Amino acid sequence: MPPPSVPSPDDMDQIRHAENQWRERTASQPVRDALFSTPSNIAIDPVYTPGNLEDTVYLQDVGLPGEFPYTRGVHATGYRGRLWTMRMFAGYGTAEETNQRFKYLLQNGQTGLSTAFDMPTLYGYDTDDAPAEGEFGKCGVAVSSLADMEILFDGIPLDQVTTSMTINAPAAIIWAMYIVAAEKQGVPQEKLGGTIQNDILKEYIAQNEYIFPPAPSMRLVVDTVEYATNHLPRWNPISISGYHIREAGSNAVQELAFTLGDGFEYVRWCLDRGLKVDDFAPRLSFFFNVCNDFFEEIAKFRAARKVWATELRDTFGAQDPRSWLLRTHAQTSGAALTAQQPENNTVRVGLQALAAVLGGAQSLHTNSADEAWALPSEKAALTALRTQQIIAHETGVTDTVDPLGGSYFLETLTQQLADGAYDYFRKIEDVGGTVKALESGFLQREIALASYQYQQELDRNKRIIVGVNDYTSGDSLEIPILEMDREGEALQVRRLNEVRRTRDNQAVKQRLSDLETAARGQQNLMPPIIEAVREYATLGEMMGVFRQVFGEYRPSWGI
Repeated sequence: MPPPSVPSPDDMDQIRHAENQWRERTASQPVRDALFSTPSNIAIDPVYTPGNLEDTVYLQDVGLPGEFPYTRGVHATGYRGRLWTMRMFAGYGTAEETNQRFKYLLQNGQTGLSTAFDMPTLYGYDTDDAPAEGEFGKCGVAVSSLADMEILFDGIPLDQVTTSMTINAPAAIIWAMYIVAAEKQGVPQEKLGGTIQNDILKEYIAQNEYIFPPAPSMRLVVDTVEYATNHLPRWNPISISGYHIREAGSNAVQELAFTLGDGFEYVRWCLDRGLKVDDFAPRLSFFFNVCNDFFEEIAKFRAARKVWATELRDTFGAQDPRSWLLRTHAQTSGAALTAQQPENNTVRVGLQALAAVLGGAQSLHTNSADEAWALPSEKAALTALRTQQIIAHETGVTDTVDPLGGSYFLETLTQQLADGAYDYFRKIEDVGGTVKALESGFLQREIALASYQYQQELDRNKRIIVGVNDYTSGDSLEIPILEMDREGEALQVRRLNEVRRTRDNQAVKQRLSDLETAARGQQNLMPPIIEAVREYATLGEMMGVFRQVFGEYRPSWGI
């Protein structure tokens, strides 16, 4: 006989009969005028039973924690063995100011650093370059040279702290600055742990902070993967990011499908370079958004692990189980934060963070209540960090692994999300693969359509955002807003000019020439980038070389 927890065929007949009778009895009962579906348009039934899981083969489709297909988590002991890394995305103004914020967060229990860069840095300009005017330090810290990177991590032991850096088109250069700054601390490359986002595909799809055409951009990404594989065994050279895809307006199925699809594309390019999948795949990491639909977000993480493990093993032939593991950072949704009644954001962030934990994330950032208005104040950032600590230590959700696993509803929803992702994989393949899909605008149009449909639901009050389209009030803003230091830009420019004056400019000229020669050839670009960084070549100077060699990308499609 099967164990009591597994319904026998006779039991299933009784369950189906009872469910049908229940549906008949309740069919005439009043129902709210609301959308009973997820934002991904997955219809939600009023009740779920073992009948929803009749086609589920438990060990094949769900399994146990730490075992293939990792639906229930990549680690056998879950958070019983180790809590997630608590990161707070930080960066504004000068390197000095952000260094102080880093130290403040570490002193208050943060366990990993996560660095935001300002817009000029993200686009590969020095602070005093003409296109950078007026953008200093507003959305992150300004880093124009190795001197800034040294100050940014001054007094922070880089062999003891893992660092995540949200940088994409200039990722190879910013990473080289971090590597050299660590060397100056006496920390060798093999002891560095952390992540560069370095996900250029999602830039074309969603965030639009690309610079070069796709082919040279992908070359730079593969160069970093190859270099990390050979020299930095503890470093994640890509954080394949669904976060910005979701922030651009996608739904959860699209975020899942397009993110995993990007990951598969990186694997293909690395294999084409001649790398072995089991040499680099264990260091690929992911970064997902956590939005408001509680159960859909939990199911998304579980589906992502299952699909990635299956495809790496069965499609790409990875044999090392570490290659099958989808390890992910998560961040609560910035797009879900409201400028109206911003105190409500604390509640939203708490629930989103709980969903990330129940979904099994390895690392988590919680947004601050005031981020719909400005960069987070110190107090708001601390409250966001405390939210994670309360979940970790006061709720009991870390006591068992995948505590919602086995829920008829959650397991059904997990499979529906996975099925939706596979539908999109087929559509992307039909248009010629990921690069063709982004160059043609297919992916961008899909996101725009989903965003439009969701906005229509809000406009018609089919979905409610508290304080925005219902339960509104005319209360004035009562939270403190972080003000930028107006002297910071002048300090940054003075330091940049001092670097240019005191460095060996002849050596810099030679290193930039070497970088140009390498860029026009086929060698890995990380070594010449590192040599240029050591001579204090600036970000703008090195990116200028690449702009000259690779050109700048202008999409030809329109929505």
